[in-house]
This record gives sequence, C-alpha cells and structure tokens, in this order.
Amino acid sequence: MTSNNNENFEIKLSEEEWKKRLTPEEFYILRQKGTERPFTGKFYKHFEPGIYVCKGCGNELFSSESKFDSHCGWPSYDRTISSRSIVEKPDYSYGMIRTEVLCAKCGGHLGHVFDDGPTETGLRYCINSVAIDFKKK
Repeated sequence: MTSNNNENFEIKLSEEEWKKRLTPEEFYILRQKGTERPFTGKFYKHFEPGIYVCKGCGNELFSSESKFDSHCGWPSYDRTISSRSIVEKPDYSYGMIRTEVLCAKCGGHLGHVFDDGPTETGLRYCINSVAIDFKKK
C-alpha cells in the first residue's frame, strides 16, 4: 500500500512524523489505507451522543446523530458534520470500484462511502474505528 499524498492538506507531516504520532495500527489505516477487520472496532456498536473526530488530527467528521447500524461491520454514518470535513476520491483497489473517504484536514484514510444507505441521504459512510476518536457531548 502506498501512503497518502499530503500535498493538498492543511496538516503536512512526513512519514516519520506520522509514525511518531500514531500507533502502528493507526498508521497502517490512516496513512497506508488499511482497514480493520469487520465487527472488531471499538465504535462499531457505540451509540453515545457526541462527535467523531479524525484520530490523526482531531478534525470533526461525524455526529452521533448521523450514526446507524448498517450491519456491515464498521461504524456507519449517513452524513458528515460539514461538506468540508472530508474529501472523497475514486478507489479502484482490489478490483473494486469504490469511493474512498479521507480527512479533509490531514488526508488520513477513514474508510469508504456507498450509495446504499437506508436513510433519506442514501449514503453509508463505512469508517474504520481505528481512524476516529470520540468526544462526548
């Protein structure tokens, strides 16, 4: 896997700086576009009121009000906090056509978004628990 290109993001750290800031698992997911095993993340069945933020930089990403149980194995949301919270990019890895979701502030890989959500937005943001943190309301 290749690391994220951080040229267009506000937070620009070297790979070594990211390795010092993140755990090995966080680095693998956020910087090398990895994924956690389904149904294992600490936020998969987490439904407290609050805000989910990027683990790499603290950027606010999703509200608990947009979270739902999609039974896909990862925390799922139907909308972002702001249209400027994330960046979406085409992802053709592993012979699939998907839309990757990146933190708009640091470029960290968060997961993917799909257009099969059950709410009025029709979106299902599947996000790695390792890539996010939570701030209680």
